[in-house]
Amino acid sequence: MITWPLLSVIIFLPLLGALIILLIKEDENSASNIRLAALFTSSGVFILSLLLWIQFDYSNPGYQFVEKILWFNDFNFYYHIGIDGISLFMIILSTFLTPLCILASWQNIKYKVKEYMIAFLFLETVMIGMFSSIDILLFYIFFEAVLIPMYLIIGIWGGQRRIYASFKFFLYTLLGSVLMLIAIIVIFNLTESMNIEKLQGNFFNKNTQIFLWLAFFASFAVKIPMWPFHTWLPDAHVEAPTAGSVILAGVLLKMGGYGFIRFSIGILPEATEYFFPLIMILSIVAIVYTSLVALAQTDIKKLIAYSSVAHMGIVTIGIFLVNQQGLEGAMMQMISHGVVSAALFLCVGVIYDRMHTRQIDFYNGLVNKMPVYATVFMVFMLASVGLPGTSGFIGEFLVIVGAFKVSSTLVVGAAIGIILSAVYMLYLYKRIIFGLITNDKLNDILDLNFREKVILVPLVLVVLLIGIFPNLFIDPMRNSIELIITNYEIANAN
Repeated sequence: MITWPLLSVIIFLPLLGALIILLIKEDENSASNIRLAALFTSSGVFILSLLLWIQFDYSNPGYQFVEKILWFNDFNFYYHIGIDGISLFMIILSTFLTPLCILASWQNIKYKVKEYMIAFLFLETVMIGMFSSIDILLFYIFFEAVLIPMYLIIGIWGGQRRIYASFKFFLYTLLGSVLMLIAIIVIFNLTESMNIEKLQGNFFNKNTQIFLWLAFFASFAVKIPMWPFHTWLPDAHVEAPTAGSVILAGVLLKMGGYGFIRFSIGILPEATEYFFPLIMILSIVAIVYTSLVALAQTDIKKLIAYSSVAHMGIVTIGIFLVNQQGLEGAMMQMISHGVVSAALFLCVGVIYDRMHTRQIDFYNGLVNKMPVYATVFMVFMLASVGLPGTSGFIGEFLVIVGAFKVSSTLVVGAAIGIILSAVYMLYLYKRIIFGLITNDKLNDILDLNFREKVILVPLVLVVLLIGIFPNLFIDPMRNSIELIITNYEIANAN
């Protein structure tokens, strides 16, 4: 077993890389050195994060790799980190996507390269820190810190409406987070503890739980995002650079789902049961409504952004079912969506870099000029639809099984969403890939280059790995999920 502070090294190594990049003297060759430093740092972090998986004890439902240092005496505030089966793959997802984002930005980011790479590495530190936090205040600090680099990435390196999109993203998420801070202060005043593990169960009366639940909900519902708090997402996606969209869809949306599992179910079980009907209504509306909106889109990025809201609707159904299949399905859906949506945005970035447009009408018959691209895109499209053998199937199937135990109406709502996702994704694929090229501007378009293959092939392999060997991912999280469900049931039985 590892005795050195592996988790802290994984959290702060990107920050060290950012400091090294800061010291690189800017000259003619500095841009390539900066890119290489960022790539090596993020790749090293990913390799180290795999050690967490290798050394992880599947039989232990609690936190592992725990580090605890007193930070502030007055507030009982600890630098307290650790991981369980739920946070393990969220961390690996973050470390896996970051080097791919840096590779995706290799050529199309030419302005302020140093600042861009520093922002990305800082973002990696705070994402891993958030998923590792056992102290609520530490969680909040990392959770909020994510806003800073993401705001800069959208606002500086985004599209024409980047200022509007970055402000909208910042304000929406900040307003929700202020309420979460108030909830954290209330929890500390009532318990004098900020330990997430100790607060599991029924520490508060039902009325207090309802207040706290709504405060946390405001923050996490915006982040995931749930309907009707989703309006910032399409704007942020459209204006963000390709790598920004990848991290936004791949990791940042999962912060909301992770928060629901940790806080809503873990700490506020009675209130979670009380608000169960509301969550299910909002989730089904999100699935159906945003799927129909996705069908009407003319911008490829916007279509994929709306599809993310629909897929997250399936996640929220799975989470709040609070049964084994539902929670496992929600977790698998989050992992799968993290990989698949990231890959879809990267695929959009490939053709945007060549043609500088994302309009669906501009493209047709790409299979004639880009057969490798068409094949790769097909894998991700089928995974998004939920084809058996791909990652998308596992999560959706488990959520539907979990929903069937509770209500057949939920199953119908989720099934409608899955059917509609097949409609808009297949329609998109048909429009841009199949048929003959009618746009003369596409005659000289080139297929995937070596760098793009290096980015996309690992994502294809992961999509198939999850789809064919799901137990590799379900087994480590099973006992941690069972513990959460047990605590929830005990709390609601009293």
